Amino acid sequence: MQTQEPWRPEPAGRPIDYLTYSIRAGRDTSVVAACKDVGCQNWLHGWETTVDEATDLGRAQAAYIRYKSGRTSTERRTGTGLTVFRFEAFQRCFVEHRTRPDTFWVRDGDFRGNPTQRVVRHVRAADWIEDFQEHEGSLADLREKG
Repeated sequence: MQTQEPWRPEPAGRPIDYLTYSIRAGRDTSVVAACKDVGCQNWLHGWETTVDEATDLGRAQAAYIRYKSGRTSTERRTGTGLTVFRFEAFQRCFVEHRTRPDTFWVRDGDFRGNPTQRVVRHVRAADWIEDFQEHEGSLADLREKG
């Protein structure tokens, strides 16, 4: 079965007049990622962990949080005797996040080709977004000038 090319309007300019922004999914393997890089809500807003220090597991968890975790928290006791640790935002949570590393590309040209062969690979989405916003800004400036 042959795939059909998508319909596209005829471009107004030459290929060199365009930039193409694309995102490619990484290999089908996962890598450990930082909370900040995966949009972890615990990292962004902080979180609470509740432990029952009446049990061996709860005592071990509380000791780890207090003395070994390296995270900033406050603690309080509930009416039922549980200990609630409140962790501040912008610190690594206790989950090991895994993700597939995507790559973010910018190349000269459009679907007709890349006449300069220039390709830029951004590793971080934020850099790719910034590149795109700067390009959009320059286009807006050109439109304003006429």
